[in-house]
Formats: sequence, structure tokens, C-alpha cells
Amino acid sequence: MNRYALILLMLLMLPLMAAAADVVPKKSVVLAGIDMDSMRVRLDESDLQPLEGIWYYPNEEMTLGIERYKGVHNIGYRIILLESPDISLLPGTVIGYIASSAVDNKYQLWLYSERSRTTLKKPLECVATLSNKATTLTFDPPHWKVKVRVNVARFLPTLFNGMSIIPEKEGERLPIGFRKIYPEGGNGHPFNRVRYL
Repeated sequence: MNRYALILLMLLMLPLMAAAADVVPKKSVVLAGIDMDSMRVRLDESDLQPLEGIWYYPNEEMTLGIERYKGVHNIGYRIILLESPDISLLPGTVIGYIASSAVDNKYQLWLYSERSRTTLKKPLECVATLSNKATTLTFDPPHWKVKVRVNVARFLPTLFNGMSIIPEKEGERLPIGFRKIYPEGGNGHPFNRVRYL
């Protein structure tokens, strides 16, 4: 009887777990009228947080805007495309979302990974790190490796008594991420400090 109650409880929890998994929208949206100039105006009119600003994404040759977002759950920022050499992506396309974590400079980052005509879909989640001066936001996209090892020495112990195994170091990879281009250091002032006009 206890086993059936446990199975019933698990089945009742499935919709709740599915709702928790839908943290970000499945498809991106396009915000009309947003470009580089309008983003600068929006940023200049607000009290900037260190993460907010205009960023350059060198891997994709994109210029992006990160602004505060009053969305669902813990999501505090959205990433908006401002300029790209890919003309099929419209300026104003939301390409990802960012949520805060318990660590000051670590964030939960979602970037859309697949294209469906003019929209993006399938957000991938990764951890992003903001530099001390808030000039770079680096992240390591999820990647999966499957390694299979067979210990032949186990089957032939007398032949391989003197054998040693040396681990091989993988080549160092440059971090992927964004570089802040506006404002630099909060328009010359520390962030969260009142700027008098």
C-alpha cells in the first residue's frame, strides 16, 4: 500500500516539477523599436546595476543590451540583440535571460540555442561569472563528453604489472563571454551612486 501511495504522490508532483522547469520562455520574442541608440537612452535614464549595459559578444560578432527585467521567478535581466551581421535576426530579439545566485558575481544564464525562422528557441542554461570591475561576463556553455575506459590489465595481470597510466591534459580553452562597451565604469562613476545633473 505504501508503494502505491508513493507512486501516486510522485505522479501528483510531476506538474509542479514541470512548471518549475519552465523558468524562461521556450521561444524568444522581438521587442519593437529597440536598437543601439534607444538602448543607450534607456540605460542613461535608469539607475544602472553592474550587469546592465551594452555588451559585445565576440564569438558571434553581436552587440547586445542587458537590462533589468521584471519577469517570472528569479529572472532579473534579459539579453537583447542590438546589432548582428546575421540579417535574419531582428534588432530587439531577446536572445537570453539572466538570474542572480547566492554568489555576488555568479549568475544563471540562459541563451537560446536553435533558430526557428525569425525567432530563437531551446534555451540552454549555464553559469556566468561577472568580473570584479563588471567589464566582462564569461560563461562555459554546456558540453557533454562520454568517456569509456577498459582496463585490459585486469584481464592480463601478469603482462601489465609494470604499466603506469599518465593522465593527458586537455588544451586550455579561452572563455566565451561578453565584453562591456557601454557604460564603461558607470559613465565614470561607481555603480549605484547618485549622478547629479
